[in-house]
Amino acid sequence: MKKGLMIGGLLALTALAIGARGVQGESASRIAVVNLANCAAESKMGKQEQGAFDTLKKQMTTLLENTETEIREITNQLNDEDFRDGLSPEGEDQLKMKYQAKSEEYSRYQNQYYQVLQQANMRIMQTLHASIATASEKVRKDKKLAMVLNKDALFSYAPQLDMTDIIIEQMNHDFDFEQQNPAQISQEQSMSSDEASSQ
Repeated sequence: MKKGLMIGGLLALTALAIGARGVQGESASRIAVVNLANCAAESKMGKQEQGAFDTLKKQMTTLLENTETEIREITNQLNDEDFRDGLSPEGEDQLKMKYQAKSEEYSRYQNQYYQVLQQANMRIMQTLHASIATASEKVRKDKKLAMVLNKDALFSYAPQLDMTDIIIEQMNHDFDFEQQNPAQISQEQSMSSDEASSQ
């Protein structure tokens, strides 16, 4: 498996080198580089998505902490002999059942916490990747570039090839347009999905 990935990676790099050599004859500046991490961190969409993720994480963390506090209180009551002496046998049984129920609830919340955050993170990455790809394509056409490459796929490149700031500007422009024209965007997405389903 690793060998296959290595061979695939080498083939991709070879193809890139051949493509770059061909472009070099015209102009090396026809290739641009984009830093995905910076696009995610600095664009308006990236900041909004990160803010939503942090809010979700905080809500889930608060839920876990509150349940943990309840479990600790019940545990303290069960370990307090004076408190237990004041309970009837039925009352003590109810307290033990409450402890069991809260422990199961905490375990369930914990599992949901990791699943929800993982799903939210994947959705954010997909949304940002699509936005970066769209902005990169617009910049590529506007600047008449041959290609826009992900910085993480490169070992080295000339700093003047980095167009991350321009792509972030395009992302912000697209984001502002979507915020101001939600009905139009929704209609275009609906038409695109109709076209895709009819093919």
